[in-house]
Amino acid sequence: MNIRAKFLGAAGSVTGSRHYLEFDDFKVMVDSGLFQGLKELRLLNWEPFPIDPATIDAIVITHAHIDHTGYLPKLVKEGFEGTIYCTEATMELMKIMLLDSAKLQEEEANWAKKKGYSKHANPLALYTAEDVEKVFPLIKTTTYDNTISIHPKLSVRFRNAGHILGAATVEMTVQGDEQTKKIVFSGDLGRSQDPMLFAPAPVYDADILYMESTYGDRDNPIQNPMEEFAAVINRAIERRGVLLIPAFSVGRTQLLMYYMKTLITKGLIPSIPVYVDSPMAISVTRLHKQFFGLHKLDDFDLTNHHSVFDFENIQYRRSQEESMQLNYVKSDAIIISASGMVTGGRIVHHLYNRLQNENDTILFVGYQAEGTRGRRILDGEEKIKMFGYEIPVRCHVEKIEGLSAHADRSELLDWLSNFKSHPKNTFIVHGEPKSAENFADTIREKMGWNVTVPQYLETMELFRGI
Repeated sequence: MNIRAKFLGAAGSVTGSRHYLEFDDFKVMVDSGLFQGLKELRLLNWEPFPIDPATIDAIVITHAHIDHTGYLPKLVKEGFEGTIYCTEATMELMKIMLLDSAKLQEEEANWAKKKGYSKHANPLALYTAEDVEKVFPLIKTTTYDNTISIHPKLSVRFRNAGHILGAATVEMTVQGDEQTKKIVFSGDLGRSQDPMLFAPAPVYDADILYMESTYGDRDNPIQNPMEEFAAVINRAIERRGVLLIPAFSVGRTQLLMYYMKTLITKGLIPSIPVYVDSPMAISVTRLHKQFFGLHKLDDFDLTNHHSVFDFENIQYRRSQEESMQLNYVKSDAIIISASGMVTGGRIVHHLYNRLQNENDTILFVGYQAEGTRGRRILDGEEKIKMFGYEIPVRCHVEKIEGLSAHADRSELLDWLSNFKSHPKNTFIVHGEPKSAENFADTIREKMGWNVTVPQYLETMELFRGI
């Protein structure tokens, strides 16, 4: 058997995770994500796919985030009919997130047409909710640590990766004619001391390793994030303004709710309304109640109003009308809304109305990819373009690193230290160029491994005649 790899995404970028493998005539992808951030990356979503989707036999999904799953509807639309493998929790999250992705794209296309700020006379969505529905019958699920066969010579096992509910590291075992090889995809690794999710499961060996590098060039120590969080909230309230938090609907929003209940209960911040303005986050929160065993909140009674997700200060906003009413809230409140990198969703409308308010504060609690509105605000741009208008940034801008769902450099190295032998090659993926190159150098220096930072569309032969 010969094994070839082609890097169709998350190579030289932190989004668009798409890892393609050929096992002789059996073709597999690991992840099928959307490119986000820089315009030149986002345009790749519209380009013809480099591989005929109809020839792909299977897709293995590490976790539900859109930069790992958001391209699935387009692949199916263009002819993919194989099986999609993932964990049970990932499937449930994908149902919510892909439908939300389609809804946002359709709304953006309609808004661009209405306001006339698209260069296209009839702007279209990349895919629709109808396209998304065609993905779900193709999904086959399994649990953590259960080995499943996806081909007579190829099996897959999902290991807990932390990061978000259902996230997995993928162990792929290949039985060749003469040798057995193991290819591991780290997926996005979570934090070792996350207050809600369990630490990533160790992996002890691999012949080939695909290793993420989101924070490969820096450490984000979790020293006392609750204390830092309380300080930001109190400063925002002292300004007599509103604190606006862009947060991913999966994981971050639930963690923020956990922190805020704790802070209010201990009297460390005022007892003020906390508005969760994200229908998707509300749906995802219910999944945390369904999948008790995948997080640390089992000690809470999540079925009654003593729940961390149902305390009296939390006010959920599901309808668009309820969301718009928050424009009239002028002070002493916290609004959590998606998306986390301000690439779409209700958070964009909130920013449109609040960026110019000198008393308001925007707090970033997660990774902001290059080219996203969140990154541009953090980088200090004085004006941000939204809905065809340049909006001045006059509000206060804050950031807390310790609340990120991604393992930092030290935690990534700790995870790698579990390997009992060197992989034949380690591919550094899912990181911006500086982060990926720095992490590659660190692994070479500290561990003496053979490390490659692949480029977009690069093709490599992994094994011949095994």
